[in-house]
Amino acid sequence: MAETSHKQSNNQEQPVASVRPELDPESTSRAEPELKKSSLLMLCLTSLGVVYGDIGTSPLYAFRECFRNQGTAGSLVPNTGNVLGVLSLIFWALILVISVKYLVYVMRADNSGEGGILALLGLIEGRSDEQHKSLTRRRLILIVAGVFGAALLYGDGMITPAISVLSAVEGLDTAAPMFAPFVIPITVLILVLLFAFQKHGTARVGLAFGPITLLWFIVIAAFGIISIVKEPGVLAAINPWYAVRFFLTNGWFSFVVLGAVFLVVTGGEALYADMGHLGIRPIRVTWFTLVLPALLLNYFGQGALILRNPAEVAHPFFHLAPHWLLFPLIGISTAATVIASQAVISGAFSLTSQAVALGDFPRVRILQTSGEEIGQIYIPFINWLLMICCIGLVFSFHSSSNLAGAYGIAVTTTMLITTFLAYFVTREIWGWKRSICVLVTGGFLIVDVSFLGANLPKIIDGGWFPLVVGAAIFAMMSTWRRGRLLIAQRMEKQQITLQEFLAGLAVNPPVRVKGTSVFMSGRASGTPVVLLHHLKHNKALTESVIMMTVETEQVPQVTSNRRIELESLDQGFFRLVLRFGFMETPDVPKALRECKQHGLKFDPRQVTYYAGHQTVIPSKKRKGMANWREHIFAFLTRNATRPVTFFNIPPAQVVELGMQVEI
Repeated sequence: MAETSHKQSNNQEQPVASVRPELDPESTSRAEPELKKSSLLMLCLTSLGVVYGDIGTSPLYAFRECFRNQGTAGSLVPNTGNVLGVLSLIFWALILVISVKYLVYVMRADNSGEGGILALLGLIEGRSDEQHKSLTRRRLILIVAGVFGAALLYGDGMITPAISVLSAVEGLDTAAPMFAPFVIPITVLILVLLFAFQKHGTARVGLAFGPITLLWFIVIAAFGIISIVKEPGVLAAINPWYAVRFFLTNGWFSFVVLGAVFLVVTGGEALYADMGHLGIRPIRVTWFTLVLPALLLNYFGQGALILRNPAEVAHPFFHLAPHWLLFPLIGISTAATVIASQAVISGAFSLTSQAVALGDFPRVRILQTSGEEIGQIYIPFINWLLMICCIGLVFSFHSSSNLAGAYGIAVTTTMLITTFLAYFVTREIWGWKRSICVLVTGGFLIVDVSFLGANLPKIIDGGWFPLVVGAAIFAMMSTWRRGRLLIAQRMEKQQITLQEFLAGLAVNPPVRVKGTSVFMSGRASGTPVVLLHHLKHNKALTESVIMMTVETEQVPQVTSNRRIELESLDQGFFRLVLRFGFMETPDVPKALRECKQHGLKFDPRQVTYYAGHQTVIPSKKRKGMANWREHIFAFLTRNATRPVTFFNIPPAQVVELGMQVEI
């Protein structure tokens, strides 16, 4: 895959690749309610399999972890006050964080239908480019925060499948201790099968998993209702006073327990990241009509069980079911936790695709798996990397309780960054008054900072892992972004103005042969360096020469009327600019065929494409990056997917000209 130029980003190799349907984001946004009315139920069912698996399986371990031994702090006594206090915290966490913050507030900040922290950053950057070009320091802070938040999600994406599947399979140990030695091997086998299934695409995964997840929510709601009927007083926990009294009674330790309460909302960021797969309407409808009620009923059911029998606190979820239903419950729990991993995996695919298009991630192979939904993609490299890391975590931590110590710290940080970025959307794009923006953002920040502080003690219990992963990926992404900028600067120094170039050709014309050639350029100005190199060595040009630049805009899809910009120049030269959104992977041959409508006549099968291939040479003599970062960038450049593959250009029509570039 090749790198697209991101606005002024000047890369000599322009990324253009696999075919995706051409969509008009403006018309799509307006037509969404009409287009999806007839299939809303199907989309809601699909959202269960794709989006809600993560947060939907939290009852397996979240309530239990609140009463688990918290290291040196001890464990929470399962008495009436503590049970009702924890339930009140869980209830209001789901309402405030998921229902209000994400479903009502943050999801309004969609970037032409796409969600996720990078889509949010792109929305802000696009407005900054137009109105705040002078605020370079603020823009840099926003970019760093957004990229770091995105990097942290990869650490979460590695833990979620491991803890979800492991927590369900551990039910076998609860039902029959003889199965204990087989818990880890079975977990690993399930994870391998899950990641192997990803190549079939989000749509098939969602349709296959949706009915199972629907059954899951019905089952956990039913068990919760049965338990609540036996102890209806547990519903008093809806009163927020019980949460306040919990803090007053337990002091500092209640803050430690809050880190475990956070496990009930860890899927919130995945909801936002997966919005582009299905649209916001089915996600909202499914949450408020099914998912939220089912989760609350089950959590309150577990609380009612512990009020009746505090000894059940070790595994309250599985003890909700009668013994004869335990094995069927373990089976459906295992299936549901497999699906839980789907939300994070799909989110990782979307995140990577956005990062590649925006120039923040090395080129990787991206496969479109649906002809209807542009956000449904599959990335083999990310898929297998996540699988290897998930299996490694299972072998390293051995139990879901141990993994719970590593879970949450990365997500809380990303959630806080999302709130921070959303402030600029409300202020600069929605036009809210500053006082309202500060009030709303401040309220969410209080919740986010509280959860982050509560999760900080987890760092020593394994929370360091997602932070290390996030830091490593952030270093890679920032190095890639900086390296591309340095390459563009080096290439710019070799360029001459197009006027000078054409004037030189008029005085000393080269041999012109029949045909059309396309020279890829990272800038829509000046003369492509690859063209200068070609002319210098071959002393000849075709009759028609197209200087092509591909730009990635800060929107998911570009409208069709802005897709192509063609300018006819002297002596058979053309300047062509192709614009795509960050969720599109441009197809150069297809785009060139569409240029015929703009008066550019040629046979696409006879076109020769010229692309520059830079060999990056780290140099201590040049200032730009630390030497170790230069070596990392050189390594990433060598191993990124080749432009020919990413451009979807027939290899027989491509000529690559090698150039060495010192950075």
